[in-house]
Amino acid sequence: MQRTSVFTFFKKYGIILSSLTLVLLLAGCQGENGAPSDGSWFNHYFVDPFSYLIKLIASYMHDDYGISIIFITLAVRLVLMPFMLIQQKKGYETQEKMKLFKPELDAVQAKYKNKTDAESRQKQQQEMMQLYRKHGMNPFSAMGCLPLLIQMPFLFGFYSAIRSTPEIATHDFLWFNLGTADISLTIIAMAIYWLQYRVSQIGVDPARRQQTRLIGIISPLMIGFISFSSPAVLPLYWAVGGIFVICQTLLAKKLFQKKN
Repeated sequence: MQRTSVFTFFKKYGIILSSLTLVLLLAGCQGENGAPSDGSWFNHYFVDPFSYLIKLIASYMHDDYGISIIFITLAVRLVLMPFMLIQQKKGYETQEKMKLFKPELDAVQAKYKNKTDAESRQKQQQEMMQLYRKHGMNPFSAMGCLPLLIQMPFLFGFYSAIRSTPEIATHDFLWFNLGTADISLTIIAMAIYWLQYRVSQIGVDPARRQQTRLIGIISPLMIGFISFSSPAVLPLYWAVGGIFVICQTLLAKKLFQKKN
């Protein structure tokens, strides 16, 4: 059976691996008090400033920590928004290029369809790489690693600050206590993450939609699994961030995605 080349694997599944990495980091890479389990430098430069900011803004809002969390979540997302829009713009450009040279790519794959020896596989990869260079494409560009790496310290730092600020747990917001798990808010957060995935698939061709279907299933389940046993402030944070990302995605599609 023909083996899939390394760059083809990352082109198909890079976005899934990147997103799951971020979710898993948010889920488990923490110490006893919710802060990262390694390196006090991260606490000093990211977690502690966010914790101080949460308490500072809440003090101006009559100790309303829910409003403080929402305000900072939106502020962080706004700061990161240019990087994410650049990533999405490049993603749409890559999709358009893929449509143009896909027939050539399919021809190369058909040429080596029944050839499983090492020499044929090497020649196939070389010809595929030549096609990528010919059309000015980087097969690893779909991974979107740079924007992810830029946003991770801020999102992870804010997330950890929420978990390691004990004052939050002593306050209520809307119908729930911020320090107690809330099933209804968890369901809302899961629904928002599912909707976020669905919005991201608008205008995407069926083949590519099939490749990313896994993340549309795993992300809401991971959010729900963590939130069911976590303080309600966490699904609040995820729900607000998810709504922002939905709006950001719709804006990017309007600006950059070509109409079929």
